[in-house]
Amino acid sequence: MFKKTRRRLTLLNSVIFLLIFIAFGVLLYGYIARQLFDDIDQDMAHKVNSFRISTARPGSGMVPLFFFEPRILILLRDTEQNIINLYPFQIESIMEITTFLDKVQPDTLQTREIADHVYRIQSAPYQYSDNIVTRPDGTRHIIQEILAISIVDSEVAILRKFMHIILIGQLVGMMLIIPSGYYLARRALVPIRAAWEKQQQFVADASHELRTPLTVIKSNAELLLRHPEHTVEEETIRITNVVRETIRMSKLVSTLFTLARADTNQIELQTAPLILSEVIIRVVEQFQPLAEMKNIMLQVDLQDEIELVADRERLHQLFIILLDNGIKYTAAQGCINLVCSKQSNMAVITLMDTGCGIGPEDLPRIFNRFFRGDKVRSREAGGAGLGLAIAHWIVEQHGGEIRATSEIGIGTQIHITLPMNRI
Repeated sequence: MFKKTRRRLTLLNSVIFLLIFIAFGVLLYGYIARQLFDDIDQDMAHKVNSFRISTARPGSGMVPLFFFEPRILILLRDTEQNIINLYPFQIESIMEITTFLDKVQPDTLQTREIADHVYRIQSAPYQYSDNIVTRPDGTRHIIQEILAISIVDSEVAILRKFMHIILIGQLVGMMLIIPSGYYLARRALVPIRAAWEKQQQFVADASHELRTPLTVIKSNAELLLRHPEHTVEEETIRITNVVRETIRMSKLVSTLFTLARADTNQIELQTAPLILSEVIIRVVEQFQPLAEMKNIMLQVDLQDEIELVADRERLHQLFIILLDNGIKYTAAQGCINLVCSKQSNMAVITLMDTGCGIGPEDLPRIFNRFFRGDKVRSREAGGAGLGLAIAHWIVEQHGGEIRATSEIGIGTQIHITLPMNRI
Protein backbone atom coordinates (compact mmCIF):
# COMPACT_ATOMS: atom_id res chain seq x y z
CA MET A 1 0.00 0.00 0.00
CA PHE A 2 2.75 2.46 0.95
CA LYS A 3 4.78 1.64 -2.19
CA LYS A 4 1.80 2.45 -4.40
CA THR A 5 1.12 5.63 -2.46
CA ARG A 6 4.79 6.61 -2.68
CA ARG A 7 4.75 6.19 -6.45
CA ARG A 8 1.63 8.31 -6.74
CA LEU A 9 3.09 11.01 -4.50
CA THR A 10 6.32 10.96 -6.49
CA LEU A 11 4.41 11.42 -9.74
CA LEU A 12 2.21 14.13 -8.26
CA ASN A 13 5.16 16.02 -6.74
CA SER A 14 7.12 15.75 -9.99
CA VAL A 15 4.23 17.04 -12.12
CA ILE A 16 3.55 19.94 -9.75
CA PHE A 17 7.21 20.94 -9.56
CA LEU A 18 7.56 20.66 -13.34
CA LEU A 19 4.51 22.87 -13.92
CA ILE A 20 5.82 25.41 -11.42
CA PHE A 21 9.24 25.30 -13.08
CA ILE A 22 7.74 25.81 -16.55
CA ALA A 23 5.44 28.59 -15.35
CA PHE A 24 8.37 30.32 -13.68
CA GLY A 25 10.42 30.07 -16.88
CA VAL A 26 7.56 31.47 -18.97
CA LEU A 27 6.99 34.35 -16.56
CA LEU A 28 10.69 35.14 -16.40
CA TYR A 29 10.99 35.06 -20.18
CA GLY A 30 7.95 37.32 -20.53
CA TYR A 31 9.31 39.75 -17.96
CA ILE A 32 12.72 39.98 -19.68
CA ALA A 33 11.09 40.41 -23.10
CA ARG A 34 8.85 43.16 -21.78
CA GLN A 35 11.77 44.95 -20.15
CA LEU A 36 13.80 44.75 -23.36
CA PHE A 37 11.03 46.09 -25.60
CA ASP A 38 9.46 48.64 -23.23
CA ASP A 39 12.10 51.33 -23.80
CA ILE A 40 11.98 50.85 -27.55
CA ASP A 41 8.17 51.00 -27.59
CA GLN A 42 8.19 54.16 -25.50
CA ASP A 43 10.71 55.84 -27.81
CA MET A 44 8.68 54.83 -30.81
CA ALA A 45 5.47 56.12 -29.25
CA HIS A 46 7.21 59.39 -28.36
CA LYS A 47 8.49 59.85 -31.91
CA VAL A 48 5.09 59.06 -33.40
CA ASN A 49 3.23 61.44 -31.10
CA SER A 50 5.68 64.32 -31.60
CA PHE A 51 6.16 63.94 -35.35
CA ARG A 52 4.95 66.80 -37.65
CA ILE A 53 5.44 67.33 -41.40
CA SER A 54 4.66 71.08 -41.74
CA THR A 55 8.07 71.92 -43.25
CA ALA A 56 9.10 68.56 -44.58
CA ARG A 57 9.19 67.73 -48.27
CA PRO A 58 10.49 64.49 -49.73
CA GLY A 59 13.97 64.92 -51.12
CA SER A 60 14.40 68.40 -49.63
CA GLY A 61 16.99 67.26 -47.10
CA MET A 62 14.88 68.65 -44.28
CA VAL A 63 13.86 66.25 -41.49
CA PRO A 64 10.86 67.08 -39.30
CA LEU A 65 11.28 67.78 -35.60
CA PHE A 66 12.04 64.62 -33.51
CA PHE A 67 12.27 62.62 -36.72
CA PHE A 68 15.85 61.37 -36.84
CA GLU A 69 16.76 58.53 -34.45
CA PRO A 70 19.43 55.89 -35.32
CA ARG A 71 17.22 52.95 -34.38
CA ILE A 72 13.81 54.37 -35.28
CA LEU A 73 12.60 54.96 -38.81
CA ILE A 74 9.47 57.00 -39.57
CA LEU A 75 7.40 56.27 -42.67
CA LEU A 76 4.05 57.69 -43.67
CA ARG A 77 0.99 56.18 -45.27
CA ASP A 78 -1.46 58.30 -47.20
CA THR A 79 -5.15 57.87 -47.73
CA GLU A 80 -4.46 55.75 -50.84
CA GLN A 81 -2.32 53.32 -48.77
CA ASN A 82 0.96 54.48 -50.38
CA ILE A 83 4.10 54.34 -48.21
CA ILE A 84 6.07 57.63 -48.18
CA ASN A 85 9.72 57.86 -47.10
CA LEU A 86 10.79 61.34 -45.89
CA TYR A 87 14.43 60.35 -45.44
CA PRO A 88 16.88 61.93 -47.91
CA PHE A 89 18.51 58.51 -48.34
CA GLN A 90 17.34 55.04 -49.30
CA ILE A 91 16.54 52.71 -46.42
CA GLU A 92 18.03 49.25 -46.59
CA SER A 93 15.42 46.60 -47.47
CA ILE A 94 12.83 49.35 -47.93
CA MET A 95 11.01 47.29 -50.54
CA GLU A 96 10.60 44.29 -48.23
CA ILE A 97 9.50 46.55 -45.36
CA THR A 98 7.07 48.43 -47.61
CA THR A 99 5.53 45.17 -48.79
CA PHE A 100 4.96 44.07 -45.22
CA LEU A 101 3.61 47.47 -44.12
CA ASP A 102 0.67 46.98 -46.44
CA LYS A 103 -0.56 44.35 -43.95
CA VAL A 104 -0.09 46.44 -40.82
CA GLN A 105 -3.35 47.59 -39.28
CA PRO A 106 -3.70 51.05 -37.69
CA ASP A 107 -3.12 51.41 -33.94
CA THR A 108 -1.15 48.16 -33.72
CA LEU A 109 2.26 47.11 -32.44
CA GLN A 110 3.87 44.13 -34.17
CA THR A 111 7.18 42.32 -34.38
CA ARG A 112 8.11 40.82 -37.74
CA GLU A 113 11.19 39.26 -39.32
CA ILE A 114 11.97 40.77 -42.72
CA ALA A 115 15.04 40.02 -44.84
CA ASP A 116 17.03 38.43 -41.97
CA HIS A 117 16.24 41.32 -39.66
CA VAL A 118 13.65 41.65 -36.92
CA TYR A 119 11.63 44.87 -36.82
CA ARG A 120 9.32 46.35 -34.24
CA ILE A 121 6.56 48.25 -36.04
CA GLN A 122 4.10 50.67 -34.50
CA SER A 123 1.21 52.27 -36.36
CA ALA A 124 -0.77 55.34 -35.26
CA PRO A 125 -3.07 57.85 -37.01
CA TYR A 126 -1.59 61.23 -37.90
CA GLN A 127 -3.10 63.75 -35.44
CA TYR A 128 -2.19 67.15 -36.88
CA SER A 129 -4.01 69.28 -39.50
CA ASP A 130 -0.91 69.91 -41.68
CA ASN A 131 -1.18 66.46 -43.22
CA ILE A 132 -0.24 67.17 -46.86
CA VAL A 133 3.10 66.16 -48.37
CA THR A 134 4.14 67.35 -51.86
CA ARG A 135 6.62 65.27 -53.87
CA PRO A 136 9.17 66.85 -56.26
CA ASP A 137 6.99 65.82 -59.18
CA GLY A 138 4.16 67.86 -57.71
CA THR A 139 2.20 64.86 -56.42
CA ARG A 140 0.34 65.67 -53.23
CA HIS A 141 -0.33 63.06 -50.57
CA ILE A 142 -2.78 63.36 -47.70
CA ILE A 143 -1.15 61.67 -44.72
CA GLN A 144 -3.38 59.29 -42.82
CA GLU A 145 -1.01 57.23 -40.70
CA ILE A 146 2.48 57.28 -39.15
CA LEU A 147 4.57 54.11 -39.11
CA ALA A 148 7.49 53.85 -36.67
CA ILE A 149 9.99 51.05 -37.38
CA SER A 150 12.81 49.96 -35.09
CA ILE A 151 15.31 47.19 -35.70
CA VAL A 152 15.44 44.87 -32.68
CA ASP A 153 17.99 42.27 -33.76
CA SER A 154 20.07 42.63 -30.57
CA GLU A 155 17.04 42.26 -28.27
CA VAL A 156 15.82 39.20 -30.15
CA ALA A 157 19.31 37.67 -29.98
CA ILE A 158 19.36 38.20 -26.21
CA LEU A 159 15.93 36.60 -25.87
CA ARG A 160 16.97 33.60 -27.96
CA LYS A 161 20.04 33.04 -25.81
CA PHE A 162 17.90 33.43 -22.73
CA MET A 163 15.40 30.92 -24.14
CA HIS A 164 18.23 28.42 -24.68
CA ILE A 165 19.31 28.91 -21.07
CA ILE A 166 15.74 28.36 -19.87
CA LEU A 167 15.39 25.19 -21.97
CA ILE A 168 18.65 23.80 -20.65
CA GLY A 169 17.53 24.69 -17.13
CA GLN A 170 14.21 22.91 -17.77
CA LEU A 171 16.02 19.76 -18.89
CA VAL A 172 18.33 19.82 -15.88
CA GLY A 173 15.37 20.57 -13.65
CA MET A 174 13.44 17.58 -15.03
CA MET A 175 16.40 15.35 -14.18
CA LEU A 176 16.40 16.66 -10.62
CA ILE A 177 12.63 16.88 -10.12
CA ILE A 178 11.95 13.12 -10.17
CA PRO A 179 14.47 12.19 -7.43
CA SER A 180 13.40 15.27 -5.47
CA GLY A 181 9.76 14.23 -5.78
CA TYR A 182 10.66 10.73 -4.63
CA TYR A 183 12.56 12.10 -1.64
CA LEU A 184 9.67 14.38 -0.64
CA ALA A 185 7.20 11.52 -1.06
CA ARG A 186 9.26 9.36 1.30
CA ARG A 187 9.51 12.19 3.81
CA ALA A 188 5.76 12.82 3.60
CA LEU A 189 5.02 9.16 4.24
CA VAL A 190 7.20 8.95 7.36
CA PRO A 191 4.58 10.40 9.77
CA ILE A 192 1.79 8.60 7.88
CA ARG A 193 3.58 5.28 8.20
CA ALA A 194 4.30 5.97 11.86
CA ALA A 195 0.64 6.83 12.49
CA TRP A 196 -0.46 3.73 10.60
CA GLU A 197 1.86 1.47 12.55
CA LYS A 198 0.78 3.12 15.78
CA GLN A 199 -2.86 2.57 14.88
CA GLN A 200 -2.21 -1.05 13.95
CA GLN A 201 -0.39 -1.60 17.23
CA PHE A 202 -3.19 0.15 19.08
CA VAL A 203 -5.83 -2.08 17.47
CA ALA A 204 -3.78 -5.20 18.15
CA ASP A 205 -3.20 -4.27 21.79
CA ALA A 206 -6.84 -3.29 22.31
CA SER A 207 -7.98 -6.58 20.78
CA HIS A 208 -5.60 -8.48 23.03
CA GLU A 209 -6.78 -6.64 26.14
CA LEU A 210 -10.43 -7.18 25.27
CA ARG A 211 -9.91 -10.83 24.42
CA THR A 212 -8.78 -11.70 27.95
CA PRO A 213 -11.95 -10.57 29.82
CA LEU A 214 -14.15 -11.94 27.06
CA THR A 215 -12.45 -15.32 27.39
CA VAL A 216 -12.92 -15.27 31.15
CA ILE A 217 -16.59 -14.33 30.82
CA LYS A 218 -17.18 -17.01 28.18
CA SER A 219 -15.44 -19.70 30.22
CA ASN A 220 -17.32 -18.92 33.42
CA ALA A 221 -20.63 -18.69 31.56
CA GLU A 222 -20.05 -22.13 30.00
CA LEU A 223 -19.27 -23.58 33.42
CA LEU A 224 -22.50 -22.10 34.75
CA LEU A 225 -24.47 -23.73 31.94
CA ARG A 226 -22.99 -27.14 32.75
CA HIS A 227 -24.68 -27.12 36.12
CA PRO A 228 -28.11 -25.53 35.72
CA GLU A 229 -29.23 -27.20 38.94
CA HIS A 230 -26.71 -25.24 41.04
CA THR A 231 -27.88 -22.28 43.10
CA VAL A 232 -26.47 -18.76 42.86
CA GLU A 233 -24.64 -19.31 46.13
CA GLU A 234 -22.92 -22.40 44.77
CA GLU A 235 -21.74 -20.50 41.68
CA THR A 236 -20.73 -17.31 43.49
CA ILE A 237 -17.10 -17.56 42.41
CA ARG A 238 -17.94 -17.88 38.72
CA ILE A 239 -20.52 -15.10 38.87
CA THR A 240 -18.00 -12.89 40.66
CA ASN A 241 -15.46 -13.59 37.91
CA VAL A 242 -17.97 -12.56 35.24
CA VAL A 243 -18.86 -9.34 37.05
CA ARG A 244 -15.22 -8.48 37.73
CA GLU A 245 -14.16 -9.02 34.12
CA THR A 246 -17.21 -7.12 32.87
CA ILE A 247 -16.25 -4.14 35.03
CA ARG A 248 -12.69 -4.38 33.80
CA MET A 249 -13.79 -4.54 30.16
CA SER A 250 -16.18 -1.63 30.65
CA LYS A 251 -13.39 0.45 32.15
CA LEU A 252 -11.08 -0.48 29.28
CA VAL A 253 -13.65 0.44 26.63
CA SER A 254 -14.30 3.76 28.36
CA THR A 255 -10.58 4.51 28.43
CA LEU A 256 -10.19 3.59 24.76
CA PHE A 257 -13.10 5.86 23.90
CA THR A 258 -11.44 8.73 25.78
CA LEU A 259 -8.17 8.20 23.91
CA ALA A 260 -9.97 7.97 20.55
CA ARG A 261 -11.78 11.24 21.20
CA ALA A 262 -8.53 12.83 22.31
CA ASP A 263 -6.83 11.76 19.06
CA THR A 264 -9.53 13.46 17.02
CA ASN A 265 -9.56 16.60 19.19
CA GLN A 266 -13.18 16.01 20.17
CA ILE A 267 -12.48 16.64 23.86
CA GLU A 268 -12.31 20.28 24.89
CA LEU A 269 -11.00 21.31 28.27
CA GLN A 270 -13.47 23.11 30.51
CA THR A 271 -10.98 25.51 32.03
CA ALA A 272 -11.70 27.71 35.02
CA PRO A 273 -9.69 29.19 37.91
CA LEU A 274 -9.06 26.65 40.68
CA ILE A 275 -6.85 26.01 43.71
CA LEU A 276 -4.54 23.10 42.92
CA SER A 277 -4.19 22.02 46.55
CA GLU A 278 -7.97 21.50 46.82
CA VAL A 279 -7.92 19.06 43.90
CA ILE A 280 -4.94 17.17 45.33
CA ILE A 281 -6.41 16.91 48.84
CA ARG A 282 -9.70 15.54 47.50
CA VAL A 283 -7.92 12.81 45.52
CA VAL A 284 -5.61 11.95 48.42
CA GLU A 285 -8.63 11.53 50.71
CA GLN A 286 -10.01 8.92 48.30
CA PHE A 287 -6.78 6.91 48.26
CA GLN A 288 -5.89 7.19 51.93
CA PRO A 289 -7.96 4.11 52.93
CA LEU A 290 -6.38 2.05 50.12
CA ALA A 291 -2.93 3.08 51.25
CA GLU A 292 -3.72 2.12 54.84
CA MET A 293 -5.07 -1.27 53.73
CA LYS A 294 -1.71 -1.99 52.02
CA ASN A 295 0.19 -0.49 54.93
CA ILE A 296 1.64 2.26 52.70
CA MET A 297 2.45 5.71 54.04
CA LEU A 298 0.83 8.38 51.84
CA GLN A 299 2.25 11.84 52.51
CA VAL A 300 1.34 15.17 50.93
CA ASP A 301 3.47 18.30 51.03
CA LEU A 302 1.64 21.37 49.66
CA GLN A 303 4.22 24.12 50.01
CA ASP A 304 2.25 26.91 48.32
CA GLU A 305 -1.33 27.74 47.51
CA ILE A 306 -1.34 27.65 43.74
CA GLU A 307 -4.11 29.00 41.56
CA LEU A 308 -4.41 27.58 38.07
CA VAL A 309 -6.66 28.07 35.08
CA ALA A 310 -7.34 24.44 34.25
CA ASP A 311 -9.92 21.70 33.83
CA ARG A 312 -10.78 20.48 37.34
CA GLU A 313 -12.12 17.10 36.21
CA ARG A 314 -9.07 16.34 34.08
CA LEU A 315 -6.65 17.28 36.86
CA HIS A 316 -8.68 15.11 39.23
CA GLN A 317 -8.31 12.24 36.73
CA LEU A 318 -4.57 12.93 36.43
CA PHE A 319 -3.91 12.58 40.17
CA ILE A 320 -6.12 9.50 40.39
CA ILE A 321 -3.99 7.83 37.70
CA LEU A 322 -0.74 8.76 39.41
CA LEU A 323 -1.79 7.69 42.91
CA ASP A 324 -3.43 4.52 41.61
CA ASN A 325 -0.20 3.49 39.89
CA GLY A 326 1.83 4.41 42.95
CA ILE A 327 -0.25 2.25 45.29
CA LYS A 328 -0.39 -0.67 42.82
CA TYR A 329 3.37 -0.92 42.46
CA THR A 330 4.45 -0.01 46.00
CA ALA A 331 4.84 -2.90 48.41
CA ALA A 332 3.74 -2.93 52.04
CA GLN A 333 5.75 -0.72 54.37
CA GLY A 334 6.44 1.52 51.41
CA CYS A 335 5.97 5.26 51.09
CA ILE A 336 4.35 7.60 48.56
CA ASN A 337 5.13 11.29 48.78
CA LEU A 338 3.29 13.95 46.75
CA VAL A 339 4.96 17.38 46.71
CA CYS A 340 3.49 20.50 45.12
CA SER A 341 5.35 23.81 44.89
CA LYS A 342 5.55 26.98 42.83
CA GLN A 343 8.56 27.98 40.73
CA SER A 344 8.29 31.29 38.90
CA ASN A 345 4.99 31.04 36.95
CA MET A 346 4.92 27.22 36.95
CA ALA A 347 3.29 24.74 39.30
CA VAL A 348 5.65 21.84 39.97
CA ILE A 349 4.21 18.50 41.14
CA THR A 350 6.41 15.55 42.08
CA LEU A 351 5.12 12.10 43.02
CA MET A 352 7.72 9.81 44.59
CA ASP A 353 7.17 6.19 45.57
CA THR A 354 9.33 3.40 46.93
CA GLY A 355 7.94 0.81 44.54
CA CYS A 356 9.64 -1.78 42.39
CA GLY A 357 10.96 0.80 39.93
CA ILE A 358 11.19 0.78 36.15
CA GLY A 359 14.13 -0.49 34.11
CA PRO A 360 16.09 2.00 31.98
CA GLU A 361 15.07 0.16 28.80
CA ASP A 362 11.36 0.59 29.65
CA LEU A 363 11.43 4.11 31.07
CA PRO A 364 11.17 5.96 27.69
CA ARG A 365 8.03 3.95 26.81
CA ILE A 366 5.95 4.21 29.96
CA PHE A 367 3.71 6.92 28.41
CA ASN A 368 2.98 4.76 25.36
CA ARG A 369 -0.43 3.17 25.13
CA PHE A 370 -0.72 -0.41 26.40
CA PHE A 371 2.87 -0.45 27.56
CA ARG A 372 3.46 -2.36 30.77
CA GLY A 373 6.89 -3.11 32.15
CA ASP A 374 5.72 -6.15 34.10
CA LYS A 375 2.71 -7.37 32.12
CA VAL A 376 1.85 -10.21 34.48
CA ARG A 377 1.78 -8.00 37.56
CA SER A 378 -0.03 -5.25 35.64
CA ARG A 379 -2.78 -7.60 34.51
CA GLU A 380 -3.14 -9.00 38.01
CA ALA A 381 -3.49 -5.46 39.30
CA GLY A 382 -6.18 -4.79 36.70
CA GLY A 383 -4.13 -2.39 34.56
CA ALA A 384 -4.16 -2.18 30.77
CA GLY A 385 -1.24 0.22 30.29
CA LEU A 386 -3.40 3.20 29.36
CA GLY A 387 -3.33 5.29 32.53
CA LEU A 388 -0.03 7.08 31.95
CA ALA A 389 -0.94 7.66 28.28
CA ILE A 390 -4.04 9.54 29.45
CA ALA A 391 -1.99 11.36 32.09
CA HIS A 392 0.46 12.47 29.41
CA TRP A 393 -2.43 13.74 27.25
CA ILE A 394 -3.97 15.69 30.17
CA VAL A 395 -0.68 17.41 31.02
CA GLU A 396 0.00 18.16 27.36
CA GLN A 397 -3.47 19.68 26.87
CA HIS A 398 -2.77 22.01 29.79
CA GLY A 399 0.47 23.17 28.17
CA GLY A 400 2.65 21.38 30.70
CA GLU A 401 5.31 18.66 30.70
CA ILE A 402 5.49 15.26 32.36
CA ARG A 403 8.53 13.02 32.74
CA ALA A 404 9.63 10.11 34.86
CA THR A 405 12.81 8.96 36.56
CA SER A 406 13.19 5.56 38.18
CA GLU A 407 15.61 3.00 39.55
CA ILE A 408 14.95 -0.70 39.97
CA GLY A 409 14.33 -1.56 43.61
CA ILE A 410 14.39 2.08 44.76
CA GLY A 411 11.30 3.66 43.29
CA THR A 412 9.84 5.96 40.67
CA GLN A 413 9.44 9.74 40.50
CA ILE A 414 6.89 11.45 38.24
CA HIS A 415 7.67 15.14 37.59
CA ILE A 416 4.96 17.46 36.26
CA THR A 417 5.08 21.16 35.43
CA LEU A 418 1.92 23.14 34.67
CA PRO A 419 1.76 26.81 33.64
CA MET A 420 -0.13 28.94 36.14
CA ASN A 421 -1.29 31.71 33.82
CA ARG A 422 -2.39 29.66 30.80
CA ILE A 423 -5.88 30.56 29.56
